[in-house]
Amino acid sequence: MRIQFQRSGGFTGMRVEATIDTASLDPTKAEKVHMLVNGAGFFDLPERLHTSLKGVDELQYVITAEEEGRRHTVYTSDGAAPASLRPLLRELTLLARSR
Repeated sequence: MRIQFQRSGGFTGMRVEATIDTASLDPTKAEKVHMLVNGAGFFDLPERLHTSLKGVDELQYVITAEEEGRRHTVYTSDGAAPASLRPLLRELTLLARSR
């Protein structure tokens, strides 16, 4: 699986981005990413997740995942992300920061 991840906004406005290929990860880490993608139902999420509440300095995310001929992009923010997606956002942030 290949994931393009971008996180922007927040208090400092710092941008974090990375392209993550699970084939290049430690097998345990790769399995965790696959489980989080599947657990979030990522490929079934709408392209844009919105909330009526507007947070100041809210983090914004763009995630594009490609696997077995499927490609899907999700645009979301901290306030709009469903609980099922949040563990994936945390893991991708950690992976992006470590690169």
